[in-house]
Amino acid sequence: MVGKLLKLAVLIAVALIVVIASAQTNGQTPRKQIAGAFSEPATPQQPLYKDYKGVRIGMTAAEVRTKLGQAGMRVDDQEFYVFNDRETAQFAYDTANRVIGISVNYLGGIGAPDYRSVVGPDINVKPDGSMYKMVRYEQLGFWVSFSRTANNSVVMVTITIQKSL
Repeated sequence: MVGKLLKLAVLIAVALIVVIASAQTNGQTPRKQIAGAFSEPATPQQPLYKDYKGVRIGMTAAEVRTKLGQAGMRVDDQEFYVFNDRETAQFAYDTANRVIGISVNYLGGIGAPDYRSVVGPDINVKPDGSMYKMVRYEQLGFWVSFSRTANNSVVMVTITIQKSL
């Protein structure tokens, strides 16, 4: 049953693409423009923020420890570091023991880089003052996010670098 529904969904999607493409070529948009609309950018994106203290996606756990020292705690496929009472980091590893995720927390926002140097000049700011933005670097295989809470008693800034799945 699921297989039949999947085939039906694919057929409907293909039919919609054909209808849209033929409608656009029957009077308004040349085929070259349609084909170019789905091509990759000519130059790869350059991330503003791609590592934390020299640790990047794809490094081994041994390389992380060389950069940062011994982790405070290791649980399954994750290591936790506490640098001081305001800055912590968590590293997630794949089955080959390579970094697939980095998450850094700054209590009170103290020591956190400015969001512009992490995700660029524009960020979503909610009425309560909280902020969030994610930037995907598809060609490089990872994304970066910046998040700031707006809690009046405790502000937390979290920066995450994650391998695209």
